[in-house]
Amino acid sequence: MQSSEAPRVVVGVDGSPSSYAALRWADRYARVVGGVVEAIHVWDTPSSRGWSGPAIDPAFDLQQAKERFTRELRTVFPDGPPAGLKEHLVEGDPSEVLVRASKGAALLVLGRRGRGGFTRAILGSVSHRCAQHAACPVVVVPRDRDPGH
Repeated sequence: MQSSEAPRVVVGVDGSPSSYAALRWADRYARVVGGVVEAIHVWDTPSSRGWSGPAIDPAFDLQQAKERFTRELRTVFPDGPPAGLKEHLVEGDPSEVLVRASKGAALLVLGRRGRGGFTRAILGSVSHRCAQHAACPVVVVPRDRDPGH
C-alpha cells in the first residue's frame, strides 16, 4: 500500500448482530483514519459443493444474496450507506474470501460470532481462521450490547 492511498478497512458482513457491530466499528474507524470501508458479503450455492446438494439455480441464489446484502446494509445504515462504502458480493468460502481480501488491507474487521451453530465457542470458525491467516491485523468486534447501536 502506497502512502497516498486511503487505508482499506475490509469487513465481513453475514447478517449476524456481530457482523453489524463490526460494520459500524469499521465505518467509525475508517472515518478517523481517512480510510475506505470494503463490506464483503460471501454467499455460496449449495449445489456448487458437489452431487450431495440439491439442484439449485445459481442465478436465483445470486439474486437472493444480493437482496440479503442490501437488507443487511440498510439495517446498519438506515439513512443510506456512507459515502465511499464499497460493497462486494463474493461467492465462495467466507474464510478464504476474507483472507484473500485482507491482502493489501490496513485492517480486517469481523464480528466475534457469526451465523454458525457453535454458540459456546469464543470465536466463530470464520473469525478464528481469519485471525490465524489474514495478511493484515484483525479486529474482532463483539455484538452490540444495545440493539439500537
